[in-house]
Amino acid sequence: MIIDGEEKYVMTVIMAAGKGTRMKSEKSKLVHKIYDKELVKRVAELASKVGSDEIVTVVGHLREEVEEVLGDSVKYAYQDELLGTGHAVMQATKYLEGKKGKVVILYGDVPIIRKETLENLIIKSFKNKEYATLLTAIYDNPTGYGRIIRDEGGNIKAIVEEKDANMYEKEIKEINSGIYCFDIEELLSALKDIKPNNAQGEYYLTDVIKIMNDKGLKTGAVIVEDNTEILGVNDRAQLELLTRVLRMRINAEHMRRGVTIEDASSTYIHDNVIIGVDTVIHPNTTIKNGVIIGSNCEIGPNAYIREGCLIGNDVKIGNCVELKKVKIGNRTKVPHFIYLGDTEIGEDCNVGCGTITCNYDGVNKNKTIIGDRAFIGSNVNLVAPVTLGDDVLIAAGSTITEDVPSNNMGIARERQTNKPYKKK
Repeated sequence: MIIDGEEKYVMTVIMAAGKGTRMKSEKSKLVHKIYDKELVKRVAELASKVGSDEIVTVVGHLREEVEEVLGDSVKYAYQDELLGTGHAVMQATKYLEGKKGKVVILYGDVPIIRKETLENLIIKSFKNKEYATLLTAIYDNPTGYGRIIRDEGGNIKAIVEEKDANMYEKEIKEINSGIYCFDIEELLSALKDIKPNNAQGEYYLTDVIKIMNDKGLKTGAVIVEDNTEILGVNDRAQLELLTRVLRMRINAEHMRRGVTIEDASSTYIHDNVIIGVDTVIHPNTTIKNGVIIGSNCEIGPNAYIREGCLIGNDVKIGNCVELKKVKIGNRTKVPHFIYLGDTEIGEDCNVGCGTITCNYDGVNKNKTIIGDRAFIGSNVNLVAPVTLGDDVLIAAGSTITEDVPSNNMGIARERQTNKPYKKK
């Protein structure tokens, strides 16, 4: 990580060993998803985005599922007995030994911290020469959280867990999020001194703060501006809550950048989506990861834009349309009840109602290419692989299995036959 032009070493340790029994699931809580991305993967990607030189994930229960998601993007430590947060970090000490710099402690089930918030925590820890920097929050109802104990000068003196707090300490509204940035060498030293002398009989990572203070080492905190960032997932209701929070956060950012979203509560825009100014998103629209949409487009309602789509300017995507790996040129209209998959379509085209690309033959995905100014009639099947040239007209009701050259009309349907019929 570069701070004031100087390279600083940062490691991240992700806690991911818990059982997550309240999820009532046969799979690890950490591989449940928000917007198609596993909780633990979101945390690992955050660690990478802030410039971590190494990422270590402490795994335990159903570790193979977490390892399958993260692969070789991280290193692994193993916690076979769940004896507290301090004990979990102890399992990663082999990666910390001999290193100088900072180590950030994150949790695999706290997945929506903003990159800017974590960067602020790390930068403050380095610039203020703090041996421990905590991410804290102010809660009107702090029940269940560890309380931040400060001295008369405002310095953090200790953290007291809810079950160990006295009646005065429970009145404190500043709470510990559990996210830290530690000096590596002093953390290793403090871990040797923590004891399970508490109501739970566990090794608390919070005891490290008191140990550092007793040694006269400087500690500090960053108070998070948005408390939703430190929300964790313990059950399905909390998973839905965080999905909702992320949805509103993403939608709000697009609106700030000039996109009209008619109903933010029913619009699902996933991560890493780019949308141009003056584009209008109608209700019940889903736009998945990595999609790029140009300016002055109209999307929805009931549109489903999947991965791999690149949509030009002034494009109309109407109701009940599904797109997957589609490139659409400027000013093209895809109005309603249409499926396009693995398709490139040029500029100034019109795709009729009920059109589908038959892109999957049961084994392979095949491509459909459509030139500029094509007019595709209603209820057309385009059986890939197939190429349509520029200025092509496809008659309604056709099933196209062969290429159609430019300036041609494609018709592929049986001649109509009328036969006598008497209604019974």
